[in-house]
Amino acid sequence: MLTLLPDNKLIDSSGLPKLGHFDTPVTELGLADFAYRTVMDKPASALARHFHYKQFQFISICHSDWQIGIAIADIRYAANAFCYFHDRNQQQLDQISLLRPLSVGVQMSHSPTAGTASIKGKQQICITPAGYDWQLKLKGERLNGELTLQAGPAPQPLALCTATGYNGWTYTQKHNALKVSGSLQYRGKPLDLSRALAGYDFSAGYMRRETSWRWGSISALLAEGAFGLNLACGVNETGTTENCLWLNGEKQLLGSVNIALNRQHSTQPWQFSSADNRINLQFFPQQCRQERLNLGLLASNFRQYCGEFSGEILLNSGKKLKLDQIPGLAEDHFARW
Repeated sequence: MLTLLPDNKLIDSSGLPKLGHFDTPVTELGLADFAYRTVMDKPASALARHFHYKQFQFISICHSDWQIGIAIADIRYAANAFCYFHDRNQQQLDQISLLRPLSVGVQMSHSPTAGTASIKGKQQICITPAGYDWQLKLKGERLNGELTLQAGPAPQPLALCTATGYNGWTYTQKHNALKVSGSLQYRGKPLDLSRALAGYDFSAGYMRRETSWRWGSISALLAEGAFGLNLACGVNETGTTENCLWLNGEKQLLGSVNIALNRQHSTQPWQFSSADNRINLQFFPQQCRQERLNLGLLASNFRQYCGEFSGEILLNSGKKLKLDQIPGLAEDHFARW
């Protein structure tokens, strides 16, 4: 069930977020209009309103020979970013991380369809949502270029908001299997973008103080066409889920998914399965971008894997889509923020 957003605003006139899947993306988060309250139902302080809000933006670019992951996250106490290049043939991961206490010098997009998120350092990153397309500028020792993630003539991004905890909410907007235009160089060498596909993630809201999620993502060219997949468990699961696929631009919503992994044996395959038996996938991890931080008040145990998916997905048409060693990403994350 899709919710109509005639004004494209997330917060309604009573100060509460609209919930569910939306037929069009939100253009205004309206943080100032949100009636944020404590767990004792009293108005939250200005400090609480500021520090409890979290936002991150992520872009992946996938080619049969390589994978790129780029992110900027603002958790108010600090902002961090990462950028990596995964060489599939050599099985090498070249990465860089940036950290900014109190988010000094970091900018985030005010909307999933407008504004700019940026951070400067050894790897400068600038992400600019422009309606249904996203623009990316990179400058640094590893990656340089200017790209556009193109949603096409009839874009169908995933856009939803779910209740989070007692008094919060999480808005998520994602779109996979997007065409890429522009130019990109890795360590001075141009990369072929003609067979690359990309995906983006805009997530924001008043999330749980302690939260965790598992996630899988694909943007790849199959015999059936451009294919995108987003599967997650742990955040957007209150009434609706963020699970969906795209095939040649057409979005199909999926039900809840269980993602099982063995954290003590990281090379073992992950299992992605659904109660309705539409999803039956294995993910085989290869290279990992990992970061562990424990400061008491703040903590993060983050692992994002480049790897391959194999298995089957049942489409709305009743046809089974078979995946055989299709490149993709999987993530396991705990955060105290």
